[in-house]
Amino acid sequence: MSKSNSQVLILPGETGWEIWSRTGDADFELQHATDLLHPADLESIPAGELTMFFAMRSITTVPLRVMTTDEEMFEDLAALHAERLGLSADPLAGQLDDLFEVEREEGGAVLLSVWLKPPGEGDLPVVGPKAFDVSARSLPMEGNAVSVWRELNRWVFAVHQNGKLLYAQATADQAEKPDADLARELKLALMQLSLQGLNPKPEHIVVWTGDTALDLSALREAFELTVEIQSRPHPTIPQPPSKLLPEDVRAARQVAQRKQRVQLAIGGAVAFYVLLVGWLVYGLWLKGNEIEELSDRAAVAEPVADAYITHMERWNELENAIDVDRSPVDILDLVAEAIPPRSGVRLTTAEISAGDVKIDGEAPNLQAANQFSLNLERNPSLSRFDWNNREPEQFARGYKFTYRGTAKSELTP
Repeated sequence: MSKSNSQVLILPGETGWEIWSRTGDADFELQHATDLLHPADLESIPAGELTMFFAMRSITTVPLRVMTTDEEMFEDLAALHAERLGLSADPLAGQLDDLFEVEREEGGAVLLSVWLKPPGEGDLPVVGPKAFDVSARSLPMEGNAVSVWRELNRWVFAVHQNGKLLYAQATADQAEKPDADLARELKLALMQLSLQGLNPKPEHIVVWTGDTALDLSALREAFELTVEIQSRPHPTIPQPPSKLLPEDVRAARQVAQRKQRVQLAIGGAVAFYVLLVGWLVYGLWLKGNEIEELSDRAAVAEPVADAYITHMERWNELENAIDVDRSPVDILDLVAEAIPPRSGVRLTTAEISAGDVKIDGEAPNLQAANQFSLNLERNPSLSRFDWNNREPEQFARGYKFTYRGTAKSELTP
């Protein structure tokens, strides 16, 4: 195939990374399916314009509604929203976040912010891709629906609104079929989107698989929606194209490695010349200019190393959103479990991050509200929060309450 009119995709498949290609405007065809879990292990990648789609386990998606149609404000509003969730951009790490418009409405818009975890060892192919994107954006879906599929031996899902990606998430579920754990994660995600005012209204759930006899009973029992099996669609190049560009992260590592080699060379040269003092003072004088040049190179390289260390420490903050123990979705699940059964307690709003939980709700009576407060304080999985639960206030329908939890490590002394 000619490189000028050939396109190649690297895409996470069910058990390993896959290579797809096409010539001209034809559909992409699968060239090679592997069980390899690291793109760096892929061999014999065809020549052509290469695009890599990151697996969902490397991505955090943050949907939001903004009350403006001014596109120049979209990125700033998305950055402020992500910062509340513990996500922040580091200009030294390249373009590891992106923003897509999902829906335009009167007086506002629905947006999807995508955050990429800095690639680790083996997470990038040997051949440098021309473009990067997210796997969920490569698989088209029409209308309002939820798609479910296996990706690198774990279940993932995506919520689509009018054919556009609204939210996507990788789970830790590695079961052979969709089970209750997957159904719970999906239900929590839909509930969280509703609490944010995004109001997803999926009309059906599609499981992309080649196994037409796959047991879907867990999903059918959990949702009052049609659950059906379809073959996973062939990937496409999504529009608009993504701005993700993690080469700067890899370049920073290369700079650090070069700096380390320079420091080793300088250290060896200095040690050699110090020993040479006792043998030949005249020889040391001849080498003085070379020592001075090497010292200047070390001084120039030092700020590069300091900047690299700083930006890697700041990017590690993304772990708060990816770590299961600190994930807002899992914290919301624990809060929901604390609601006394058949008590009539319901939440009206929930603002949750890794370090802060604020819950507003209503209860038909004071006993139910107080029992919910007690359950939050006694739940061992929520023990890292200090709870400041105000006394419920009576109103026409019963009692309303505001409960606040702050992570102990983040409390002000």
